[in-house]
Amino acid sequence: MSRTSRGSERVWLDALIAVLAGFAAMTVVAAAGLLCAGADELPGGAFPHVVAAVVVMAAGGTVDVTGGAGFLAGAQGGLSVMPLSVSLAGALTAAFCFLRPMRHHAVARPRELLARAAPLVLLWLLALTAFALYARHTFGLSTGSSPIGEISELLDSAPTVGFRSALPSTLFFGLLWILGLLLISLLVSRRAPLPARLVRFHGAVRPAASAVVALLLSYVALGVVVGVVVAATGGHGRETLAVVLLGLPNLAWLALTLGFGGAWQGRVEGPFGLPMPKVLDEVLRTPDLSTVDVGSLARQDSRAWWLVAVAAVLLLGAGFVMAARSSARVRPWQHALHLGVALAVGTLVVCLLAGVEARFGLSLLGIGDVDGLGGKVQLLPVLWRTVALALVCGAVAGFLGALLATPVRRRGRVEAGPPP
Repeated sequence: MSRTSRGSERVWLDALIAVLAGFAAMTVVAAAGLLCAGADELPGGAFPHVVAAVVVMAAGGTVDVTGGAGFLAGAQGGLSVMPLSVSLAGALTAAFCFLRPMRHHAVARPRELLARAAPLVLLWLLALTAFALYARHTFGLSTGSSPIGEISELLDSAPTVGFRSALPSTLFFGLLWILGLLLISLLVSRRAPLPARLVRFHGAVRPAASAVVALLLSYVALGVVVGVVVAATGGHGRETLAVVLLGLPNLAWLALTLGFGGAWQGRVEGPFGLPMPKVLDEVLRTPDLSTVDVGSLARQDSRAWWLVAVAAVLLLGAGFVMAARSSARVRPWQHALHLGVALAVGTLVVCLLAGVEARFGLSLLGIGDVDGLGGKVQLLPVLWRTVALALVCGAVAGFLGALLATPVRRRGRVEAGPPP
């Protein structure tokens, strides 16, 4: 067997390992979170299908909700939410497996990077297709003492609810998800090889990109600590762990954006809601669209001002780490520009991923939603305000971090003297 053939087989094996490890991590985290949420009690063996649906959404896919009760009723629903705890588990695992075989390479040709990325992307989409085809199920809906429940008992036509993955959109957004992950991995990793022509740009981009990723992961780690403490002391251990395992980054990164002055808008109506802190639910349960920022949260609970203090400390820390890992040639204003742009781009991605829109209604004989069985949850970013403030706050943190890191910056320091 030729060396080229063996190399090709090794590349495909590495890609297969990355895909299997990524989907295994997402499946385990999704299953654990759904178990804590009580999804194992769903009728008709729905649990594994629900796990598959959560994995599909975590990998960028979409899931449609349908239902009805014969000619008596129809169900309309929509769900647009990404369980970012599951996404993060898969992203970290797949990125590690993708980068590890290249850790000893200083420079890589574009063709080599493409040869490693293409098999992984293809296998990822095949695995996502398998999960999407399995992510479909229909089960009965308990109506209690509602009018539709009483009539359905007489006519033996109980309402059902089903879900299924929309395969074309799932593959499209799943492709964007995996391509974005590979790009971020190459930008952030200190040992990732790049083509020779891009190495000089990597020195400017990598410290800022890695600082923003470290900032986001720090918020998640802090959220895990808070979640474990609340689960142990709050009296709702399983529910809290379900939030941690399914949607912790959704809340943690929301806290980051609110901390530096960003805002979100939304509304919660009906019996359903988000797995969110009580103060956030109270702000959103109003007749009209509500604006969520630190001020509106502080009117319900003054402890919301701690979000500002935490954001200030961690942003300054990100600026310090970025400057300490950069060349001494980089000026403070350049650090400000780099971190400002990186935080703005990171915030834009967070805003696009963490938004939530969910709606469900059960209509009786086509004349309107049945009370108690319909609801709407919406939480979307005020994009221009949040991204603009991320740019400003990132620039300030980058400049101040550069000043603080001046005594410790050693790598790349230029000695005085004539040029060689």
